[in-house]
Amino acid sequence: MKQRTVAFLLSVVMLLSSGCGNVSSMNSENLTSTEKVSVEDITQQEETSSKTAQESATQKKETTSEAVQENSVRQEETSSKTAQKNSVKQEETSLKTAQKNSSKQKQENSGVVTEGTKKYRGFILDNVLHSEKDGDIHYNLYIPDSYDGRKPYAVFFTLPGYEGLYFQGVGENLYREDFGFTARAYNRKMIIVAPQLSDWGEVSANQTIALVEYFLSHYNIDPDKVYGEGYSGGGETMSQVMGKRPDLFTAYLHCSSQWDGAYAPVVESRTPVYLVVGEEDEYYGSEPSREAYDNLYELYRQEGLSDKEIENLLILDVKDASYFESRGMTNQHGGGGLFARDENIMTWFFDK
Repeated sequence: MKQRTVAFLLSVVMLLSSGCGNVSSMNSENLTSTEKVSVEDITQQEETSSKTAQESATQKKETTSEAVQENSVRQEETSSKTAQKNSVKQEETSLKTAQKNSSKQKQENSGVVTEGTKKYRGFILDNVLHSEKDGDIHYNLYIPDSYDGRKPYAVFFTLPGYEGLYFQGVGENLYREDFGFTARAYNRKMIIVAPQLSDWGEVSANQTIALVEYFLSHYNIDPDKVYGEGYSGGGETMSQVMGKRPDLFTAYLHCSSQWDGAYAPVVESRTPVYLVVGEEDEYYGSEPSREAYDNLYELYRQEGLSDKEIENLLILDVKDASYFESRGMTNQHGGGGLFARDENIMTWFFDK
């Protein structure tokens, strides 16, 4: 009985040992499988997380790069706009400064003008240019109604004889001479200036130059249509002007007078000159005009100009007694006023 019991117990123990080993083996197999699944999941998760992190990092880099580029572009645009604004401001400042300096210089060189109030046949009488350098310069002024400053106009300066000087009375030059009136027929778009100076010397010559420069700088004047004329004493003054600044003029008409200025500057500038005088002018005679013509002609010849070329630049017109008598004049010097109504003379002059 005891032997049977022991044998039975041994069988049970062996059976249990065998069963536990299978259970352990199964658990081991099951655990290994679970672990394998868990590792694969973890690996996949890590790979997914890594990819996600890399993508996020890439997106951040791209976003950061784009932001940097945008900021850089904005900064460049801002800098460019700022530079342009500064440049424009500097240009405007420079322009304003230049304009102020130019205006100041003009005022210093030309002075200011007191306008006249009385009128005579379209002229405003007794305007005064107050020049710091040359003193008060009196002149009468005709400006066509059509002049508005937008288009350039011609300008004509007519200097009177002794009877038309300022001390003779305001407007006396216009009352006695017709050059300022007949000239209108040759160019409707022409400003006419009739100075009344104090003498026929260098002071008046310098004042005439100052007056011409004033009109050239303050009015819209065509520089190729600036005409000068002088009768009698006005011719003496104007010939000095021509000896100083012939470059200011397109042409010069020298009537019943003598030449007191230099010749060489006229030849150098190629300014056309028309000399006209009575053959027996009671005050000057015709010799001074002939002498002026000869001197100018000789200088042109020395410059190599032909007779035809000189003829286009220089005319001597000596009128005999019949010219004056046929027009009701017996005094040849006083008859110099007739030249203002001579179409041949005036056409040659204003066609230059």
